[in-house]
Amino acid sequence: MKTTDFSKVAEVYDKNPFRFEEVRVDSDLEDYIINSSESSCRMLDLACGTGIYLHHQVTSLGEYNIEWNGLDASKEMLDQAKAKVEKAAFAQGRAENMPYEDGTFNFITNHYAFHHFTEKEKALDEIHRVLKIGGVYKLHNIDIYGMKNWWIYHYFPSALLEDYKRFWTKEVIFRELSQRGFDVRIDCNYQMENIKIADYIGHVENRDISVLTLLDDEEYNQGLYRMKQDLEESPDKEVTNDFSELICIAKKEL
Repeated sequence: MKTTDFSKVAEVYDKNPFRFEEVRVDSDLEDYIINSSESSCRMLDLACGTGIYLHHQVTSLGEYNIEWNGLDASKEMLDQAKAKVEKAAFAQGRAENMPYEDGTFNFITNHYAFHHFTEKEKALDEIHRVLKIGGVYKLHNIDIYGMKNWWIYHYFPSALLEDYKRFWTKEVIFRELSQRGFDVRIDCNYQMENIKIADYIGHVENRDISVLTLLDDEEYNQGLYRMKQDLEESPDKEVTNDFSELICIAKKEL
């Protein structure tokens, strides 16, 4: 399985406006806090990246007694996160070997990153270890098995093959978490629409979408060339695009 070098992606990562536009108040985290009998909540944003999610939550959920934490393997991504979020404690480390004691956290979030973990079973073992009994692990990711007409795969067909190597199916996610003593619920939100290629070519040129970093330069340039050709022929060119998001809520019971 190929991996993205985030030390190279870090400097362009925040140039993608969609990363900011899609962030919302985490209602699952807020619901957990409201319904918890504990007076405070210690949370971890696992694979926190440049801190986009944490920054929004710290700003939006400031009324609650939350101890914010972020963990990421990339120093370069963490440097940007630290600049964004002053009220969080950050650590550098891998999901497969987290630098925390058993039962440290009430709530762990993991957004658009689980597919990057090279040893997913070990990562789940660690998540289970550092969560308190009754704590929640929230996995939020794209569901590539439900979005084979994603515009990325339209122009970069080999990207789907790379993603097959990185992503687990929802059935595997459910089984692996259940076997570790989690009570699991998975929801998938799907949409299909026509999109204008002109709105997306900038993301390809920025090359901040992780799967594009896994393609060799020839494949990448061929896909970019096809996009540019389509736009030359028709500036308003549209393609049918589907997109599926997976949200998994897993409560540690054992």
